[in-house]
Amino acid sequence: MPVQLLTIARNTFVESIRQPVYFVILLLAGLLMVFTAWGTNFSMEYTDAAGMTGDDKLLLDVGLGTVFVCGMLLAAFVATAVLSREIENKTVLTVVSKPISRPAVILGKYLGVSVAIVIAVVIMLAMLMLAVRHGVLSNASDTLDQPVIVFSGIAVGLSLIVGGWCNFYYGWHFAQTATLTLLPSILAAFVGVAFTNAEWQVQHPLTDVRIEVLIACYCLTLAILVLTAVATAVSTRLGQVMTIFICAAVFVFGLLNNHFFGRHAYENSWIGTVATSQPRVEGIWSFSEPGDQYRITLVRPPTEVTLQPGTSIYFGPYPSGTGLLVPPFPAFEGDVEDTIPLNATDEPGRVVVASHATDDGQEFFIEITGTTPISVERPPRIDDYIFTKPTKAPPIPQALWGRTPNMQFFWLLDAVSQNRYIPMSHAGMVTVYAFMQIGAMLSIAIVLFQKRDVG
Repeated sequence: MPVQLLTIARNTFVESIRQPVYFVILLLAGLLMVFTAWGTNFSMEYTDAAGMTGDDKLLLDVGLGTVFVCGMLLAAFVATAVLSREIENKTVLTVVSKPISRPAVILGKYLGVSVAIVIAVVIMLAMLMLAVRHGVLSNASDTLDQPVIVFSGIAVGLSLIVGGWCNFYYGWHFAQTATLTLLPSILAAFVGVAFTNAEWQVQHPLTDVRIEVLIACYCLTLAILVLTAVATAVSTRLGQVMTIFICAAVFVFGLLNNHFFGRHAYENSWIGTVATSQPRVEGIWSFSEPGDQYRITLVRPPTEVTLQPGTSIYFGPYPSGTGLLVPPFPAFEGDVEDTIPLNATDEPGRVVVASHATDDGQEFFIEITGTTPISVERPPRIDDYIFTKPTKAPPIPQALWGRTPNMQFFWLLDAVSQNRYIPMSHAGMVTVYAFMQIGAMLSIAIVLFQKRDVG
C-alpha cells in the first residue's frame, strides 16, 4: 500500500500543478500583494505591533486574508479536478479495478493535492513577506525598497522565462515548470532580502522577520490543509460547483464557529485585566503556600462585581475563562479576617481577596488561604484576566465547538497585532487539532468513496 499510495500521490501532484487555474491563482495572489502594498495606507494608526506600524499591520492582515481565500479556492478547484472529475469521466475506474484499495486512492489523492497546495501557499506567503518587508507606500515621498523589487522581480521573471523556454524547446508543461522554478527562486529572494537592508547593506536575517508572523503563517497553512481535506471528502460525491460552494461555506462557518458555539462552550465573565502584579512581601515571588499574597492592580475598576474581602479569585490568560490557573474550590463564607476557620485542619485551599488597597476595587490583595494544598500554577501576570467564579463547560456546545472545523484557531493575526506572545506550545496544539480534523475528514471521504459507483 505505501508504494501504491506514493505512486497515486505523485501522479496527483503532477496533475494538480498542471491545472491552468493553479498558476493563474498564484499570479493573481502576487498581483494582489502588490496592490495591497499600494492601497493599505489608510489605517490612520501609527502604534507599533510586531515591529510594524498601522499601515503595515493592515497590509499583513489583508495579505493573510488573501492567502487564506486563494488557498481555499485552490483546495476546492484542485481537489475537484483530481477526484470528482475522474469519477464523472470514469477514469478512476482504471485505478480501482486494479488491486488498489479505495482508501489508498483517497489518501494518495489527498497527499498529492496537499503537496501542491503547500507549494502554492509557501509561494504566496513568501510574496506576502516580501510585501511586508517593502512596507506600504503612505505618500509619494516614500522611497522604494530596491532589494525587494530586484530580488522578487528576478524570481518571478526567471520562473516565467524558464517555463516559456522549456515549453517551447522541450515541450514541458508551462505551469508545472514555472511553478517549480518559482518556489526555490522566490524563497531565495526572501532569504536575500532578509540579509540585505534597503540600502543594500548586510544585516541580521531576523531584523525584518518576526517569529510571531512566521508562526501565524504556519498555522494558516494548516487551516488550508484542513480545507483541502474537506474538499477531498466533498468531491467524492459532488461536482465542482457544489464542492466549491461547500468549501466556501465551511470556510465562512469556521470563521463564525466561535460566535455560534464557542461563546456557549465556556461560561464565565471576567471582571478586569491585570495591569500590575507584585508580591506583598518584597522578594517573595512564590504563590503556592497558605499566606502568600499578591497586590493586584486592574486596568480599570470593576463595574459589575464588588470585590469584598473573601471574594473568590480565579485568573488565567484567556478572556473566555479557559485555562484557568486556579482549580475550582468552594466559595468562602465568613469573615476573611477571622483566621480561625481559615486555618482549621480541614479548611480547603482558596484564593480570595484579602483586603483593598483602593476603595474602588482597582487595587487589592489576593491571598492563598486554608490548610489543604491548592495547586495554583503560577502567580498572576500582566494581561491576565480576573474572574470571581470557576468556568463551566456545557458538554453539548463544547462538543460542537471542538468537532466542527474552527478557522479561528488557525487565525493568529489578532495576537500578532496586539503584540501577544505566541508560545510554541500553542502552535503544537494547533498542529494536533489540524491533524485530528484532517483525519476526521479523510475518514468521511473514505466512507463516502467506499460504496461509490464508479463504473
